[in-house]
Order: sequence, then C-alpha cells, then structure tokens
Amino acid sequence: MISSSKTITFSIADDHKIFRDGIKMSLASVSYLQFLWEAENGKVLIDKLHNAKPDVLLLDIRMPLLDGIEALSLIRNDFADLKIIVLSMYDDQLTIRKMIDLGANAYLTKTAEADEIIDAIKGCMEEEVYINQIVTSSVLHQLNHKKYTRSSLAYPARFSKKEIEILKLIAADKSTEEISELVFLSPRTVEKIRHQMKQKTGVKSIAGLIMYGLRNNLLD
Repeated sequence: MISSSKTITFSIADDHKIFRDGIKMSLASVSYLQFLWEAENGKVLIDKLHNAKPDVLLLDIRMPLLDGIEALSLIRNDFADLKIIVLSMYDDQLTIRKMIDLGANAYLTKTAEADEIIDAIKGCMEEEVYINQIVTSSVLHQLNHKKYTRSSLAYPARFSKKEIEILKLIAADKSTEEISELVFLSPRTVEKIRHQMKQKTGVKSIAGLIMYGLRNNLLD
C-alpha cells in the first residue's frame, strides 16, 4: 500500500488546457499527489521529461507535433521506470492494445471519474499496472480473432509451473507481498521472476505480461 507520507509526482500531456486544468483540480485534494508540470504537445512533453521526470505521466493520444503513440515509443526507450497512464477519448480495441503493447501501465478514457484516475495512479505505483474493464475487454476481444491468436502462439515463451502460478496471481491483482506468501518465496525473488517473464515475452509492462498470458491461454 502507498504510504500517505510518500509524495507521488505527476504530469499531464494533453493539448486541451480545459482538460488539463480539470485533472489538476480533481487531484488537488489528494495530499500525496503533487503536480509537477503540463505539456500541450508531444514535443514539449519530451523536452520537459528530460528536465524533470515525474513518477506518473497522464498521457493523451491525440496531440500536435508528436502524438501520444509516437511519444510513448520514445519515452519507453529513455524512461523505462516512468509510470504512464493513457487518458484518451478513444476506446477502440486496436488503440487500447497498441498503447498497452507499447508500454502503457494503464488505459483510461476521458470519461473516467477522479476516483478511478487516483486508483490507476496507486495501482501503477504499487504493482506497476492498473487493469480495468476496458483493458480486459480489449484482450478478450483480441482472443476472438483467430488470426491474431495464431500469430501470438507461433513462438510462445516457455514458463515454468512456478512462473505460471505467479502470473496467475499477478492477473488476480495480488500484491508482491501477497504473492510471496502464497508461493513461499521472498518478495525480492517474486520481483526477479516477474522481470524474467517480461524478458522472455518481450513485453514492457505488467499489463503487457497479463495480456500475453491471456492471449496464449496461460491464465485458464
């Protein structure tokens, strides 16, 4: 759990000032959240990231000069540990899957309430990922398309029984501490195994790892 004494810094990248102001106002009452800066386009976003990196970035997709998709690709090369929550007007399956595959830690639509944004921030900071209904639905929709499923299964990673057990617990939203107790391993070992699974699959986030497990029927 996040300690109330731990400050989490966040920044917003969105081309609409009214939306940026609304997010800042919605999160202003949360004592442990500290606003760092805002960017009105992708180019400004990249420049500001190199000067002051927040803990969490709230990222829009449709932005001038450099859109959110291009920005996310660049960000993941230089800021692997930055938690990125996509906040977009788009809710189509292709866009959601693309952003998660590129390394987004969470995906919300702009209709999300402040409480869900706060939950997403906490989820990303505590366990690297926030899986909500929109992401789950996207994965299930993907599984219904046989062509994509076959390509996913072409060269599946080989997981041990312990790795699959841990993957299922991650998908069940268990914390590292809870998983360590259930599988009788130290939290550090659980984190190491989680990192190894990401390396095996080539995904960049826990969200991507869960999606990989769903696509390849590892979570049945």
